[in-house]
Amino acid sequence: VCIVGGVDMMSQAVALAKKPHVVIATPGRLVDHLENTKGFNLNTVKFLVLDEADRMLSMDFEEEINKILQVIPRDRRTLLFSATMTSKVVKLQRASLTNPIKVEVSSKFSTPVSLVQQYLFIPAKYKDCYLAYVLNEFAGQTALVFVSTCNAAQRVALLLRNLGFQAICLHGQMSQPKRLGALNKFKSGARPILVATDVASRGLDIPSVDLVLNFDIPSHGKDYIHRVGRTARAGRSGRSIAFVTQYDVEVYQRLEAMLGKQLPAYPCEEDMVLVMLERVSEAQRLANREMREAGAGGA
Repeated sequence: VCIVGGVDMMSQAVALAKKPHVVIATPGRLVDHLENTKGFNLNTVKFLVLDEADRMLSMDFEEEINKILQVIPRDRRTLLFSATMTSKVVKLQRASLTNPIKVEVSSKFSTPVSLVQQYLFIPAKYKDCYLAYVLNEFAGQTALVFVSTCNAAQRVALLLRNLGFQAICLHGQMSQPKRLGALNKFKSGARPILVATDVASRGLDIPSVDLVLNFDIPSHGKDYIHRVGRTARAGRSGRSIAFVTQYDVEVYQRLEAMLGKQLPAYPCEEDMVLVMLERVSEAQRLANREMREAGAGGA
């Protein structure tokens, strides 16, 4: 049974009443049921798995996790998974584990050998033009376009649709049903371009992505690793391209220092890109108008 926010609690309560063997839940909604769903408890839990622990704690779920730890049996088996060992994760480890066995892989930032990583150094004012150009170059492939804000995800998806691309957005301000709908359309190929915030960089089941575009450069190196890790999975090949404007140079240099190498440039002729300028400008105007009319609502 899957128990997450943004979904009707009554239907979830009915599912929980059937005493499922496995419950996959977000901490906040699980606590909601512990406090409000009559007859529901965790008294028979034998295994507790805390996945993406660092991310859960960075999203301020610490209070909810502590409430869960207080009501589950002490003789359970606990498995804690985390990409990084932050001070909060260490604190959680001490609170939730007894005589733990620690398995740790190399902490060095690394990317798959089958991943081709490149960058594009571009003027900020032509950024949308370059995005359209690159997506045209990789027509027929699945692409994940990462942006820094929910508003940007909405705008870029509208822009691309106005240019004829089959794009859809995914971000944290969308309801859970809309998020799942967008993800399913991307996975099925109905919308081969997904414009997303970092909500799509970790924890989502996206089996095959051909191209990752860092339209907005992430400020933290580990976010870059998680983003590009959405492609070249399970031995498959993949490509990532970072869009670097004159305002991103310092952040990008830190990123290369973290990777321990300089990335090659993606070959691109500005003259060919600017052929699209008029069409892109019109698509920008339409996207901005749609954003105003919708009040930046769901797409």
